[in-house]
Amino acid sequence: MGCVGQRCSMYTDNRVKFFLSLSSFPSGLQVDENLQVMQAGTVMRKVKSKTWKKQRYFKLQDDCMSIWYKSKKAGNVKSTCTYQPISISDVEAVREGHQSENLESIAEEFPPDRCFTIVFRGRRGNLDLVANSPEEAQSWIQGLRKLIESVKNMDQKEKVDQWICDWFQKADKNKDGRMNFKEVRDLLKMMNVDMNEHHALRLFNMADRSCSGTLEGDEFVLFYKMLTQRDDVVKIFQEFSKDGKKLTLLEFVDFLQQEQLETDNTEEYAMDLIARYEPSETAMRLHAMTINGFLMYLCSLEGSIFNPDHEGVYQDMRQPLCHYFISSSHNTYLIEDQLRGHSSVEGYIKALKRGCRCVEVDCWDGPNGEPIVYHGHTLTSKIFFKDVISAIDKYAFRVSEYPVILSIENHCSVEQQTVMAQHLKSILGDKLLKTTIDGKIPVRLPSPEELKGKILLKGKKIGQLEDCLNGQHQDPYSGEVTDEDEGAEIEDENIRNEIRRKGKKSKQRLSKELSDCVIYCRNVQFSSFKHSQLHYKSYEISSFTESKARKLIREAGGNEFVAHNAWQLSRVYPSALRTDSSNFNPQDVWNVGCQIVALNFQTAGDEMDLNDGLFSQNQRCGYVLKPHFLRNTESTFDPEHPKGKDGFQPVQLDIQVLSGQQLPKVENSKEGSIVDPLVRVEIHGVPMDNMKQETKYIDNNGFNPVWYETLSFRIHVPQLALVRFVVEDYDKTSKNDFVGQYTLPFSSIKHGFRHIHLLSKDGMSIPPSSLFVHIRITK
Repeated sequence: MGCVGQRCSMYTDNRVKFFLSLSSFPSGLQVDENLQVMQAGTVMRKVKSKTWKKQRYFKLQDDCMSIWYKSKKAGNVKSTCTYQPISISDVEAVREGHQSENLESIAEEFPPDRCFTIVFRGRRGNLDLVANSPEEAQSWIQGLRKLIESVKNMDQKEKVDQWICDWFQKADKNKDGRMNFKEVRDLLKMMNVDMNEHHALRLFNMADRSCSGTLEGDEFVLFYKMLTQRDDVVKIFQEFSKDGKKLTLLEFVDFLQQEQLETDNTEEYAMDLIARYEPSETAMRLHAMTINGFLMYLCSLEGSIFNPDHEGVYQDMRQPLCHYFISSSHNTYLIEDQLRGHSSVEGYIKALKRGCRCVEVDCWDGPNGEPIVYHGHTLTSKIFFKDVISAIDKYAFRVSEYPVILSIENHCSVEQQTVMAQHLKSILGDKLLKTTIDGKIPVRLPSPEELKGKILLKGKKIGQLEDCLNGQHQDPYSGEVTDEDEGAEIEDENIRNEIRRKGKKSKQRLSKELSDCVIYCRNVQFSSFKHSQLHYKSYEISSFTESKARKLIREAGGNEFVAHNAWQLSRVYPSALRTDSSNFNPQDVWNVGCQIVALNFQTAGDEMDLNDGLFSQNQRCGYVLKPHFLRNTESTFDPEHPKGKDGFQPVQLDIQVLSGQQLPKVENSKEGSIVDPLVRVEIHGVPMDNMKQETKYIDNNGFNPVWYETLSFRIHVPQLALVRFVVEDYDKTSKNDFVGQYTLPFSSIKHGFRHIHLLSKDGMSIPPSSLFVHIRITK
């Protein structure tokens, strides 16, 4: 934005007119007193630590969709307005008071009614702020919450309009609300398209109806519409429209039945889609759909590749816990690497808000009798156990009502274990499961439905659960723990090497108070599948390093692991050698039914894409029912050799990749560079189903590339398959750069013409970037 002195100027009349012409405000948003305070601008302290507290100038822009802030450099008369933008669509929530480690560290200096935290989506760090008064803080807190809610309720048209506004702001260099042809050329490069200059000038002149040599308001909208004309959609529309201008109700029904394979109450469904997406009231009265309404439908949730029926809880939640895949985090407290990274309760908050249902708590003796959480024998920072439990108490059931498992890695003395038990009981209260759900000795694990709202402790236990329920007291020793005892989860390589060097077995004393909190997830050492079957109970759990799990699959056979996981829980976690917090491929152990596959949520990559894809279904509640052949102890299924066994149901998947829309720039790319996009489709499942194919690349066009290429796959065990769509920027001399991706279960794919709304490397939505494909599944 242009500046006058130290204050940012308001939009010109032309800019206001432009924003109004786009209806860029989310529907129903009224500018109240709080938003007016934000638009006037405020100086607040940005807090990074106890010693880093600097003043910044914050201002809500007139479109109510972005906040810009800059350094307030005292005494610098020639200071320029170098604003950093915050998009409201990137903001997840606002927390009041000292609800972050940074703000807690300055609690004595600044009262809680002046402090608040802006929480961003994905892995972006939060923003801690201190206002000059409680009233000022409340204006920003309430105003931001109103804006977050309005963005959440934006429809597809409003999202696209906002995207246009964002580009207009970036391209309008002199901020006069008009764009000359040079600015338009720059805009095209910013939007990822290398258009022929003569063609661009022709579109510019066609849009410049005032013959002023510039585009403003409606003229820019017209230019954008000409630029984004979807010939691929027009072609489909005209195939079903008799007059080429509209789809009658019957014509639209034909499209839904023949192409989209919608069969339930199709006429009623078509009427509903017209009512929701057709912008023309005249067409709506005729129960018809214009090309604009048709495009809006195809870009909507109903036109997405993901089955909207799977957005809610659609699976049976009354089966034993061992019958579900459970979204699980490893070293949840870390938000960086495992050697020198930062430990934070924010790791737990973010994981739980992503639907994670099993978090890890690494516990060690701390100062003044207070247990701490960190990655032992490393330089990672430390946080108090009680703060971790307080965060879990607040956020455990914000996005999912189904049970949370605390995987306790216990390195504490008996005294501090007792303190841990006290904190668990006092902070969690009735949420902590302290006995079996019916007070009886369990013959099987309870279901997620039966454990709603409960927090379970996974850890070592003195004696058997039966002893605890019968009131028998045991010697306060957990027994012997060796370097092969995955139940104790000795992940630190230095500790394991020391045990191996001494050739001794270690003993760990357990606090009875903490032991009594372990009910359904008692850690036990795994010896063999046969040993587990003969000696262990359904409420006990074994843990495996990734390498141990792979070794068992290779040596014992996948079918034995499948049978084991049909009646008992297994946890698999990353190797201690992954000091960079990288992840292993979870698909290999999901294939044998392992339920708790713990990944480093803080690390983006293919593995987390698969995890997010699997748990994108069933309301993202963190529990996904395993296929029937992974729930039966008598199943013949073997992922290594599935042919002719349970679960072997080959299908043909044909994906025609038609086009791409408004693909994002490559992160940190050179100014003016334009992507050369290609699309790769990957199948992840049993070994014989793992495959990938890709389209050719398109030169210099990330704006509206067209492929019309068909990729075909034979999938043999579809119930375990995940399908990942990846867009990359082709480079013939080096590794292709990531552009966007989307991963979903094969069972959640919809037939027909579908849009795939791409996600960033962080797993965040990047509207309006998408792929347009045609899907056909046959046997």
